[in-house]
Amino acid sequence: MDRMASGWLNGLIGVVIFSGSLPATRVAVMQFDPVFLTVARAAIAGMLALGLLLCFGARRPGRHDVPPLLVVAAGVVIGFPLLTALALQYVTSAHSIVFIGLLPLATAVFGVVRGGERPKPAFWFFAGAGSALVCGFALAQGFTAAPLGDVLMVAAVLLCALGYAEGAKLSRTLGGWQVISWALVLSLPLMILASTWYMPASFDGIDAPAVIGLVYVSLFSMLIGFFFWYRGLAQGGTASVGQLQLLQPFLGLTLAATLLHETVTWTMFAVTAAVIACVAAARKFAR
Repeated sequence: MDRMASGWLNGLIGVVIFSGSLPATRVAVMQFDPVFLTVARAAIAGMLALGLLLCFGARRPGRHDVPPLLVVAAGVVIGFPLLTALALQYVTSAHSIVFIGLLPLATAVFGVVRGGERPKPAFWFFAGAGSALVCGFALAQGFTAAPLGDVLMVAAVLLCALGYAEGAKLSRTLGGWQVISWALVLSLPLMILASTWYMPASFDGIDAPAVIGLVYVSLFSMLIGFFFWYRGLAQGGTASVGQLQLLQPFLGLTLAATLLHETVTWTMFAVTAAVIACVAAARKFAR
């Protein structure tokens, strides 16, 4: 298998894993405090990552690697998990998944900025069209009823995209699984301290679905998924492989409907499809 095909395969596996993140977070945040959920998932994943790094004798990042690793940590270890957990207190996972339709576009934009690419003017046209569709959807669904949830989702997408682009660039020299592992380890002391501080006084009354949600976002969303995702981005290119995230809204909406029994309206699918069409068109002019 050539490098490009391997990149797309790894990226696809990562997207499938990430598709369960918002539904799992929605289940967990019903009984766990959003801040505790964020720091606990990072602490659990961080301890596992530390064990992997020691077990495989991974080389330590150089001083010049630390700033981008901190950006990765701020974006995907802390920023996206915390902001989405907070947002899901106000909106359903089905509603939030539509915003994920902007993630491929945002990732491509940060990839352009970090990689120095010069996309054609048509790229920016379709980028603006996709953003307008998402904003219009938020307004139509009652933005005034839950404006904070929508704002939090937009901020989460931007931070996540920045973490993706920075991590993909660093993966070319440090390695895909090493990037997320070192980012988690750098965050680990703070995450352990915060987990202790925000830990509930008692876990009595915490149902199995909430625990399963915490386990999923800790092991798969926070660690395993990134092994495939960063490797795929490094092999096939951020802007190119990043477009596989176009599948994530459809997969996420399906999970929200089947596992959480949330209402998924035809407008959600229509807007998601329209956003995907805009991002797919933008990808054509990304280089």
